[in-house]
Amino acid sequence: MTTLSPRPTEPSGRSRFSRVSSDLKSPRRGAAQAARIDDISRPRNNAITRLRPSIFAIPAARGRVIAPAVRTESKKGGVEHSTMETLVERTRRSNARTAWGRLLDRAAARRLDNLIDLAEEEPGAPETYRAMDLALRVGELLLASGESTESVTEAMVSLAQSYELPRSEAIVNFTAISISCLPGRGAAPVTGERLVRRRSPDYTKLVAVHTLIRTAATGTLSLDDAFAQLNHIKYGRGGYQRWLIALSLPLMSAAAAMLSGGGLLVSSIAFLAALLADQTTVLLARRGIAEFYQFAVAGAIGSLTAVLLMATGLPLHGSTVVTASIITLLPGRALVASVTDGITGAYVSAGARMLEVFFALAAIVSGVGLVVYTAVHCGLPLSIAGLPATPPGLNALQIGAAVVLTVTFALSMHTPPRELLAAAIGGGLIWVLYTLLREAAFSPIIAAGVSAAAIGTIAHFAASWARRPALPYVVPLIGPLLPGTALYRGLLELGGGNVSQGLLHLTQALAIGMALAAGICVGGELVRAFRGTPIAAVASNWRRPAARRTRGY
Repeated sequence: MTTLSPRPTEPSGRSRFSRVSSDLKSPRRGAAQAARIDDISRPRNNAITRLRPSIFAIPAARGRVIAPAVRTESKKGGVEHSTMETLVERTRRSNARTAWGRLLDRAAARRLDNLIDLAEEEPGAPETYRAMDLALRVGELLLASGESTESVTEAMVSLAQSYELPRSEAIVNFTAISISCLPGRGAAPVTGERLVRRRSPDYTKLVAVHTLIRTAATGTLSLDDAFAQLNHIKYGRGGYQRWLIALSLPLMSAAAAMLSGGGLLVSSIAFLAALLADQTTVLLARRGIAEFYQFAVAGAIGSLTAVLLMATGLPLHGSTVVTASIITLLPGRALVASVTDGITGAYVSAGARMLEVFFALAAIVSGVGLVVYTAVHCGLPLSIAGLPATPPGLNALQIGAAVVLTVTFALSMHTPPRELLAAAIGGGLIWVLYTLLREAAFSPIIAAGVSAAAIGTIAHFAASWARRPALPYVVPLIGPLLPGTALYRGLLELGGGNVSQGLLHLTQALAIGMALAAGICVGGELVRAFRGTPIAAVASNWRRPAARRTRGY
């Protein structure tokens, strides 16, 4: 911001005029405007002056017009005698001004300076508040879709710079986001805040919002058009039918049962159990029941179905149904977001997301554990021997089941059709690599982490080359490797009274999940290192601040 102020007159009393010019540039409000203010000093007694008006433009403050100034130049000779007498008389009267007149002139000058400063400092333009509202709404939609805290911050700062918010800062937490701009020079800062009350992963909207951000960064999208596009994204019809989304998790459960060694009949039972559990949670959500109890009820329905199946005495792997139902309930998306926030330094959001994962796992353990504990103490044949014993293999059935599981997992998060093909390829590749590592005698934790890092890196680079957000490419990949069997084994051990072994298997399940999430995040860091600015921060080549070693303090 440029300050216009006249230069002081030299103490010698000689005639001098000064000019201060500044360019007040606003690329969205027209061409540059130049402001010139001339300080008229008292002319000498022998000076012949010629007055010439000079009109200069000063930006008006809220419609107030500033009068033009008069520039005075000294010139000797070249004027008729009558004109000279008139000007000399004016000069004498100017030199004879009283102290009161000078005080009035100084007060008028101060009022003019205040008017100019007010015109520069006031942040009252409606575009300022509308741009802040747009950034807040975009940040809310991204955060609700599972985007990391750093990506949401980058997107909001990108929009703020695209629409010229002065000195803007964005703060993103787990449930609240805020943005502020500081006009400067004593003007009050402007701050806006918005709460995220509902989280529903919708990657179709996520991709559309990133496209809006990239278009706004080019300077070709007005605020009116941006709001129109955002409303269409938020309230427009989704890309898939509701019945297809409702069948995505049951199909995922059926694919997980097939991957664990269950046949066609067991997969069909797992499909029905998952469908019943999903619709029950939808009903509970409409009644306002907390999500913790929704997870607990869903886990209990899946495990109760398996217990009833084993109680019939049929030669079927009922434990496969429990494993499949657990896989559909595990919070893989939230785990990936939590690890991503922790790695990028957003520890508050990372801790909140990790608590979300913890409570989701606690709800699943509560629901499944209650049914398993009751069944064991009622004498039903539940034992470790009944767990799925099919090792990971490279046969067509298991690879196909891994592909179907990944695609249905992506479909449950409203992934666009363009990314479904990438999810199918990535799901098959990650299962093949995991199987090869397990056959090479690697532990499940190392095999899962290495597979997620390798295939996740390829997915991150594919998303960067396609100029698309990375979440639809990488999150579905962890579906085939989610530790449903290890979690159920730990619950069985706890239900049977073997606490040490039960805690060991539960810890192993948690370690596998952390290895998957950390491996997926490796690709994002490599893309940032070698591909530069992410898609959400293209407004002004925003870069992440250099990482520093804190050593714990």
